[in-house]
Amino acid sequence: MSETFDPETGELSTGTNAPALSVSEVSAALKRTIEDAFGFVRVRGEISQPKVASSGHCYLRLKDENANLDAIIWRGTMAKLRGFKPEEGMEVIATGKLTTYPGRSSYQLIIESVELAGAGALLKLLEERRKKLAAEGLFDEARKRPLPMLPTCIGVVTSPTGAVIRDILHRISDRFPMRVLVWPVKVQGEGAAQEVAAAIKGFNAISAGGPVPCPDVLIVARGGGSLEDLWAFNEEIVVRAAAASRIPLIAAVGHETDWTLIDHVADRRAPTPTAAAEMAVPVRLELLGRATQCGERLMQAITRYLEEGRIHLQGLVRGIPRLDEIVEQKTQALDDLAERLKRGPDLLLQRRRQDFTVLGARLNLDRFKLDLKRYAKDIAVFGERAERCARALLERLDHRVEALAARLESVSPKRVLERGYAMVWDASGAPVTAAAGIAAGVALRVEFADDSIGVNVTGAPPSKPAKPAKRGKDNPGQGTLL
Repeated sequence: MSETFDPETGELSTGTNAPALSVSEVSAALKRTIEDAFGFVRVRGEISQPKVASSGHCYLRLKDENANLDAIIWRGTMAKLRGFKPEEGMEVIATGKLTTYPGRSSYQLIIESVELAGAGALLKLLEERRKKLAAEGLFDEARKRPLPMLPTCIGVVTSPTGAVIRDILHRISDRFPMRVLVWPVKVQGEGAAQEVAAAIKGFNAISAGGPVPCPDVLIVARGGGSLEDLWAFNEEIVVRAAAASRIPLIAAVGHETDWTLIDHVADRRAPTPTAAAEMAVPVRLELLGRATQCGERLMQAITRYLEEGRIHLQGLVRGIPRLDEIVEQKTQALDDLAERLKRGPDLLLQRRRQDFTVLGARLNLDRFKLDLKRYAKDIAVFGERAERCARALLERLDHRVEALAARLESVSPKRVLERGYAMVWDASGAPVTAAAGIAAGVALRVEFADDSIGVNVTGAPPSKPAKPAKRGKDNPGQGTLL
C-alpha cells in the first residue's frame, strides 16, 4: 500500500491505483501550498549578496547563523522604497510572502517592504556610511568655508510649519532684520531626503541678479527627534548635496546632543535652529555701537593728528628766514659771481701763458736731435743684420734645392738605362713587364739609353714566369731578355 498526494484536495490518499503526477503538477501544488501557508510573513535577517539586475529587480539573500533565504524585490517595489538601498551586512525586517521557483526547485521570499531592524542596525549603517564619506574627503576641514559677516539674504530649508521656522525668523528679526527665503520640505518620512537635497540644489541654482535673490548663506534645520526621525539627514543624497553647495551652509538638525552626517559636511554646525540664526547674522545694535565707537576713535585720531601737524608746522615756520634776508644774500652772491666772471678770462690767459713757459723750458731741442741720431744708427745696424740673415737663408735653400734635384735625377728612368738596363714596349706603346703571354713573331720596341730599336720575338714563351737569376760569378749583371 502507498500514499498519494492529491493536488486538487491537498490531501494524501492511499491506494495502489493512484495516478502519476507530472513534475509541473507537483511544483504547482507545492507553490499553492506554500503561498497559502506563508502568504504574509515578516522575516528578520542580515542582507547578503545584494544585486540589482539590468531589469531593475533586486536579488539578495537573508541569512542568520543557521540558514539562508533567497529574496527578491521587484522593480516596482524598489521604486517605492525611496531612500533605502540594500547593502551587504545590513540587518533588516522584510515583509512579504513566500513562493517557489519551479525552474530551480527552490523557494524564495517576495519582499514588499523593508525596515531596518532596530537602532543597533541604524547605528551600524550610520557608522559605515560615515566612514565611506569621510574616506572620500567630504568631511575635511579644508573644505569648510567661512560664513559671510553680513549677508543680505538667508535661505532656510525646513518644514514650513512648526516651531523651527518661527524660531529662526524671530531670532533673525531680533538681531538684524533682513530678507529670508524659505524652501518648504518634509523633514522626516518617505521622500524627505530627496526634498532636502533638491532644496539645497535649488538654492544653488538661483542666478545672481535675477528676480529672486541668491542667498548668501543656507540654514538646513529641523527640531529634535529619535534616530529614525532624523534619518533623512543621514542619507547620502543629502550629504553630497550639502558638500556640493557653493553657498556656505549651516546645519541645525535636532538638539545639541543629536549628530547627523550633514553636521559633519556643513561649513558650520549649530546645536539648535536658534543658534543657527545667531551664527548667520550679527546683532544690529552691537554693530551700530561698534561703528559709533570706531567713529569716535577715528575723530579723536584725526584731531590729534591735525594738532600735531599744526605744532610741527609752527616749528618749521620759526626756522624759515625772512624773505628780504634771503633776497639780499642771493643778490650779494650774484654780484660776487659777476665780478669773478669779469676777471676770469684774464686769469685764464695768464695761467695758460705760465704753463706754456714751463713746458718750453722743459723742452731741449739738442737732446731731441741726439736721440734721433742714435735711433737712426740703431735702425741701420738692424737693417744690415737682417740683410745678412736673408742672404744666409737663401744660400741654404739653394743648396737644399740642388741636392734634391741631384737625387731626383739619379732615380730617373734615363739614368737607369745608362746603367745597362733596357725598356721593352709593345706595338700599342704599353710597357712589357713579363715574358709570359708574348707569342712568337710579335714586334716589340726596345729602348736603350741612347736610342731604341725594333725587334721580333722568336721561340715559345715560358710556361711559368722565370725566377730572376742570382747574381754571382756567372751572372754579374742583367740576363738576356730575348
